[in-house]
Amino acid sequence: MKLVTWNINSIRARTARLIAWLEAERPDVVCLQETKTEDAKFPLEAVTKAGYQVAMFGQASYNGVAILSTQPLEDVTRGFGDDVPDDEARVIAATTHGVRVVNLYVPNGQALDSDRYPYKLAWFGRLRAFLTRTSAPDRALVVCGDMNVTADDQDVWAPATWKDQIHCSQPERAALAEVRAWGLDDVFRVLTPAGGVWSWWDYRGVSFFKNQGLRIDHILTSASMTARCTACTIDRNARKGQDASDHAPVTATFGTIV
Repeated sequence: MKLVTWNINSIRARTARLIAWLEAERPDVVCLQETKTEDAKFPLEAVTKAGYQVAMFGQASYNGVAILSTQPLEDVTRGFGDDVPDDEARVIAATTHGVRVVNLYVPNGQALDSDRYPYKLAWFGRLRAFLTRTSAPDRALVVCGDMNVTADDQDVWAPATWKDQIHCSQPERAALAEVRAWGLDDVFRVLTPAGGVWSWWDYRGVSFFKNQGLRIDHILTSASMTARCTACTIDRNARKGQDASDHAPVTATFGTIV
């Protein structure tokens, strides 16, 4: 099974690019973030024609997540389902290819002095509670998406520049580590321990051409899925071109369930 996470940054603006990539790479499961469209306006016909079933959770202009799969998507849930009022479309989960998949678009947080920063930290706490309530570490589980956090300085092109900045602050990293401590592995880091590979480059300036990026898109796996993971790569080529998302797709390949 090939599973992809990709912040598409507006699926309606990048439908043609997405379909071309799907046809070239033929992943089995694709988790998209920042679809930025209501469900009624999702390009369902084009994605279905490409061979995928779709579960979506969208909203106009902001956020939005979707799971695409070559097999049926079962037991679809949207949001955390907790008692916290929240109308942001950031979480969708489904079971497909024998795996429970949780697709996330974690809040950006904006800045450490923004009121969105404590919202982001609390959001990670809600995620941890969601996992405890709905799953178990011994399950075949993948939790992936745009996490908007670097795990540590290996995920940062210039740690001194980014020190104590959004995406790289210690409270954010601790919040992500607490989610992993539930029973999840960062499979990209497992297979590429040296770091120095990015999944996001700022649109501003020439950061992509200078390779000044961050790794903030993660695929986290339960132990059984980690054992099955044979590769995890970031497709830098998909970031090229004027109409590209500012994120590159991250692909994990898993062997047969034992």
